[in-house]
Amino acid sequence: MISASMPTITLYTSHSCPYAHRAHITLKELDIPYEEVLIDLEKPREPWYLEKVNPRGLIPALEYQSDEIGKVVIVESAIIAQFLADAHPSHLSPVSNEGIKAAYTRSRINYFIDTYNTKVASYMMQLFMAQGDAKEEKSKQWVAAWEKEIEPLLEGADPFFMGSKEMTMAEVHVAPFIIRLYSLSNGDIFPVSLKEGIEKLPNISKWAKAVMAKESVTYIWDEEYMVRKGKEKITQIAASIQAKQAK
Repeated sequence: MISASMPTITLYTSHSCPYAHRAHITLKELDIPYEEVLIDLEKPREPWYLEKVNPRGLIPALEYQSDEIGKVVIVESAIIAQFLADAHPSHLSPVSNEGIKAAYTRSRINYFIDTYNTKVASYMMQLFMAQGDAKEEKSKQWVAAWEKEIEPLLEGADPFFMGSKEMTMAEVHVAPFIIRLYSLSNGDIFPVSLKEGIEKLPNISKWAKAVMAKESVTYIWDEEYMVRKGKEKITQIAASIQAKQAK
């Protein structure tokens, strides 16, 4: 039975969106019940969504209602994840008033997230866009970025960031992308050499396996569907490039 103090939460989401995936992971890790409203990303947003949920039309969006703050809507995946972690203190992130050690841990988690976002993340879209032999070269560049930027930061992971036995906000932010990297490295979407390259990085490969074994990461994950959508995306991008070249 849900306690009177438990918030009422509605998550506007799509199971195919890696950014929305962050919100699902956070909610599952915090063991907070919620309702979800699935948004079809292939259609324009309905007027009600733009008016009542997110004028930008983006997902995820979190409708959160509690006795303390009433009903509010929070948007952007990183902000949603941090709000939930702050509102419901847990293993994901130490609270800010727990002293210097907690502050340092938060700083390292934030540095990990920033490093991934600024040094590694963009290669996924670059690889989707690459054509022909350029895919293998872009795959090598992506592996090199993981090795240079992320591999050293996972020294001491046991199995999660900074030796944590449970998921942290570092995993919340990157898990949706590492599971996509592994699943889409099938030769049809991303080169098989991409996953093979990651597997040769001891810290990342061990960490990635632990991340992908977590129910919070896999409970909405449909690999067959995502592979199919990935192939469709590759086909659409190739057709668009060919059309531009023909002009």
